[in-house]
Formats: sequence, structure tokens, C-alpha cells
Amino acid sequence: MGKRDRAQEPQSWGPRNSQGPTPPPDAWSTPPQGPPPSGYQQNGTAPKPKKRRRVFLWFFLAVQLLFLIWVIAGAASGSGTPNECRGLTGDDLKLCEDANDVGTTIGVWLVIILWAAVDAILGFTYLIYRLASRRN
Repeated sequence: MGKRDRAQEPQSWGPRNSQGPTPPPDAWSTPPQGPPPSGYQQNGTAPKPKKRRRVFLWFFLAVQLLFLIWVIAGAASGSGTPNECRGLTGDDLKLCEDANDVGTTIGVWLVIILWAAVDAILGFTYLIYRLASRRN
């Protein structure tokens, strides 16, 4: 067996000083003088970070509120006897009221489908915005 096949000698677990002895603190160089880096104030403290405005959140909540009001108003509009059914009796009144209820249900479902589509569009738009504005 040659020298390269032998196991290496174990190393001590103490701190390594690969660059030689450390110079004493009074021998350290002073930092360069000049204007402070941009983003710092005169007294040497960093400026306060800007408060994040949550414009999208408030816009999203406003859209949700509008759709909720629209669904409630649409569902409430189907209650009672419609004007077109006044004066009818018996099976004709029942048929007219049922047709009105079906129309109200279809209208409310169309609003809910539109609501879901708008939420999906807003979600994708926000996702694309976040991906485009993230910092590397």
C-alpha cells in the first residue's frame, strides 16, 4: 500500500486559523469616509419601510360585497305573487308562480356563475401581478 491509500491523520476539533493570526482590533482599517449609501438617513439609521397598501384586498372585498348584494336582491325579487300572475286562480296561478320561481332560480345561478368567473379572473390577475413584481 502506498501513501495515498493510507487513512488520513485525524484533525483536531479546535478552531482553524487558515489565514494566520488575527490582527489586534486597533490595527483594523477604518471604514471609507464619504456620503452614506442611498436609503439611509443622515443619523445613520435606516428609513422606516413603507406601509404596504392592500388595494387589491379592498377591491376584492368590494367585489364580493357587490355580488352578495346582487344575489340576495335577485333571490328576494322572486318572493310573493308576481304582477303577471294577478287575477289567475287554481292551477293557472300555481303554474305561473312556479315558472316565476324557476326564472328566479336560473337568474340567481347565472349571477353566482358570473361571480365565480370574476373571482377566478381576479385571482389569476393577482397571481400574475405577484409573480411579475417579486424580487429576485
